[in-house]
Amino acid sequence: MLEERTMIADTAAQTGKEVILFGWVNSIRDHGKIIFIDLRDRSGLVQIVGQKKDWPDLKTEFVLRVRGKVKERPAGLVNADLATGKIEIALTEVTVLATAKDLPFDIYGSGAKINDTIRLKYRYLDIRRPRVKKNLQRRHQLLHSFRQHLIEEDFWEIDTPNLSKSTPEGARDFLVPSRLQPGKFYALPQSPQQYKQLLMVGGVEKYFQIATCFRDEDLRADRQLEFKQIDIEMSFVDREDVLKKTETLIKKVMADLGAEIAIDPFPRLTYQEAMTKYHTDKPDLRKKKDSSKLAFCWVLDFPLFEKTVTKAITPVHHPFTSPNPADLPLLDKKPLKVRSWQYDLVCNGWEVGGGSIRITDPQIQSQIFRILGHSQKEIEQRFGHLLEAFEYGVPPHGGIALGFDRLLALISGEANIREVIPFPVNAAGVTAVMNAPTSVDKEQLEELGIRVVVDNEKD
Repeated sequence: MLEERTMIADTAAQTGKEVILFGWVNSIRDHGKIIFIDLRDRSGLVQIVGQKKDWPDLKTEFVLRVRGKVKERPAGLVNADLATGKIEIALTEVTVLATAKDLPFDIYGSGAKINDTIRLKYRYLDIRRPRVKKNLQRRHQLLHSFRQHLIEEDFWEIDTPNLSKSTPEGARDFLVPSRLQPGKFYALPQSPQQYKQLLMVGGVEKYFQIATCFRDEDLRADRQLEFKQIDIEMSFVDREDVLKKTETLIKKVMADLGAEIAIDPFPRLTYQEAMTKYHTDKPDLRKKKDSSKLAFCWVLDFPLFEKTVTKAITPVHHPFTSPNPADLPLLDKKPLKVRSWQYDLVCNGWEVGGGSIRITDPQIQSQIFRILGHSQKEIEQRFGHLLEAFEYGVPPHGGIALGFDRLLALISGEANIREVIPFPVNAAGVTAVMNAPTSVDKEQLEELGIRVVVDNEKD
């Protein structure tokens, strides 16, 4: 805009001055000869008053440009619940910049009773809702806070590729076909795990990344198909170093956002203690489960491997987690008895962080892969790049990945992380607004050498 704009939140300090405002019509009150509207922009609401003859025909959610003079409200008409409640704008001039159809749902309440599929279909309208907008503002603040404090601690922010290699790390990969190499596929990263370890081999020593991760897994309150995590990796550290550094970081970030921590320092439980006392490895240590305080704790000494319904042995964390050195003799004969250097950060019953001290001995790393059932050929194909890197001087290192969306949901008092993500998927995995996944043109598939086979029995 060529003219100077005043944000609505700033009008409270502009008494007696003429201002130009832009925003949406939040509400209209027709008092006969006089019409009051509440105008809304990102910063807040303000009341505008004008003669009926001076207003065009309006509906809620019309977009306006308004010129007017800021004046104090009469003493008996002050709205103590509104940041601009002591003033109002006397209308001088108004222009309708855009009209709006009737909305498919109410955007002024919490939205809790609106069907999620409909709400996410019109997510751009849902974002106008004060609760959602506040969540997105907190998202910005949390990102800024993590970045600021890590940079202050001399961590380098480094990006890693989103087109990578399919390696077994716990969840299903999202695959991307290669046009230039027909029949071959990239994988979207479940995490930057191997890249951040390779950065340690490269001598970076202190790294962080606000990474987007992709996992093709069943959806629930604390899971989305893509999500953000704060990845942190350090060289020349042991478990205690990582725990202390992370705990200090979390306390600083929570203080920045005004979140109250229930227990300080964070309690430490072994995996066995957590399972025996709380029957879960994600205990909720709040005295009252509806408390808004954040009860963080560490869970340590996880087993390195576990049995699942589908596999006789699989990593509890991931295959790059170091075994406890005291248990190395048990690796081949009693692998399920081996403890790991894994650690989880838990808050109010949610896992909000997980990490480990990493394996740096290529012989031990190969041994782990063999225990997991990989042939020597598979090891070389899938992990040869990492094992070769470890032959060139690898420092001891470890780190943690913090669940950004989960932390934000807890701070915001939300029960589902999709409420703090700008455009999440719904329970069926359909993306907000864009309605993906969709079919693609036959020509696109042919160019990629792909043929879709439809299973009629499932239709």
